Amino acid sequence: MSIVLRQMYQLRATLYKFRPLLMRSAVESRVGPAAVFLDNCKQCGALHVSLSRSLATKKTKVKSKGQPGPRVNINAALVEDIINLNELKQEMLEIIESLKNDYGKNLNIRTSPGALDHITVTTNNEKFPLNHLGQISLKSPQLILVNMMSFPEATMAATKAIRESGMNLNPEVDGTLIRVPIPKVTREHRENLAKLAKQFTNKSKESLRKMRTNAIAQVKKSKDSVSEDTIRLLEKQIQQMADDVVADMEKHLMAKTKELLG
Repeated sequence: MSIVLRQMYQLRATLYKFRPLLMRSAVESRVGPAAVFLDNCKQCGALHVSLSRSLATKKTKVKSKGQPGPRVNINAALVEDIINLNELKQEMLEIIESLKNDYGKNLNIRTSPGALDHITVTTNNEKFPLNHLGQISLKSPQLILVNMMSFPEATMAATKAIRESGMNLNPEVDGTLIRVPIPKVTREHRENLAKLAKQFTNKSKESLRKMRTNAIAQVKKSKDSVSEDTIRLLEKQIQQMADDVVADMEKHLMAKTKELLG
C-alpha cells in the first residue's frame, strides 16, 4: 500500500512540474504562441498567464500583405524550347509604342492637318489612310481642307471616317472638297479627348490580355515534357511581364490625361 501511495505522490509531483508547459500548450492552441507570456510565481507556485495582442505584429502583417511578392527572373535561353520570352517581351512593348502613337495622332488639343493622316477610310471593302486618297491642307487656323479630286468616289466614305474619328470633327462636303472646321478648345472638348485616351488604353490592355493568354496556353502545351514547377514559374514570369506593361500604360495615360485636361 505504501508503495502505491509513494508512486502516486511522485506522479503528482511530476504533473505539477510540467503544469506550466501543459497550460501553455492549451492556451497557445486558442490564441497562438506569439501572444502568450508565462510567468511562474515562486512564492505561491501559481502560474500567471498574461495574454497580449501585439499591434506592431499586426501592422507589419498588413504592410507586408500589400507588398508584391518576389519577382521571377527566368533565363530566357533555358526555356526557349518552350517559349521565346525575349520575343514575347518585345511584342508587349510594341503594344505600348502603338498606344503612344495613337495618343500622338488622335489626342492633340489643337487639330492640325497631320492629325487627319491616320484616319482610315473604308471603301469597296478595302481600307486606306485618308492621306492616300485625298490631299490634306490647312486653309486657315480654323479650317482644314481635304481635296478628294483624285478619288472622288471615296468622298462620302472619307467624310464619314472623319466624322467618326472621335476627334469632335464635323466635316462639310462641297463637291470633291471636304471642309473640316477646327473646333474651339473647350473644356468639353478636353474631357472628350481624355475619355478617348482611356478608350485607347483599354483597347491596348485587351490586346495585351490576349497576348498573355496565348503565351500561357503555349507554355501549358509543354506540360508533358517539363515539370509543373517550370510551368508555374513561366506562367508567373509571363504575368509579371504583362503587369509591368500595364503599369507603364497607366503612367502614360495619367500623363496624357493631365496634359489634356490642363
